[in-house]
Amino acid sequence: MKKHTLLLSLAVLCLLGLAALTVSRAAVEPVPAAFQYATIECGVSAAAGGGVTIKVHVVRPDGKVEFYDDRLPPGKVPEGCTQHAYFVNTVMNLLAREGYELAGMTDELIVMKRPERR
Repeated sequence: MKKHTLLLSLAVLCLLGLAALTVSRAAVEPVPAAFQYATIECGVSAAAGGGVTIKVHVVRPDGKVEFYDDRLPPGKVPEGCTQHAYFVNTVMNLLAREGYELAGMTDELIVMKRPERR
C-alpha cells in the first residue's frame, strides 16, 4: 500500500512540475517613466492671387520648431480631401515613423507622444 501511495504522490508531483514548466511567462515591457511630446500646428493663410497657403510646423520635445512646408508632397490633394487634412495627416505619419503616437488634439493642435529615450 505504501508503494502505491508513494508512486501516486510522485506522479502527482511530476504532473504539477510539468504544468508549472509549460505555463507561458511572456516578458512584460515596463511602462516608461516619461514621455516626449511633439505638437503639430497647421495654419491656413491667404496667398497671393487669391489662393490658400497651408503652413505646418512641429514643436519638438527639445523646443525646436520644424517647418514642414517644403517637405509636404507637391501637387494636387486627392479628390474629396481638404488640403488641411491631407497635409496634417502627412506630418502625423512622418512623426509616427519616429515612434510617436496620437496623445490628443484640439481644433488647432495635434499632440503626439513617444516613450522618452534614455
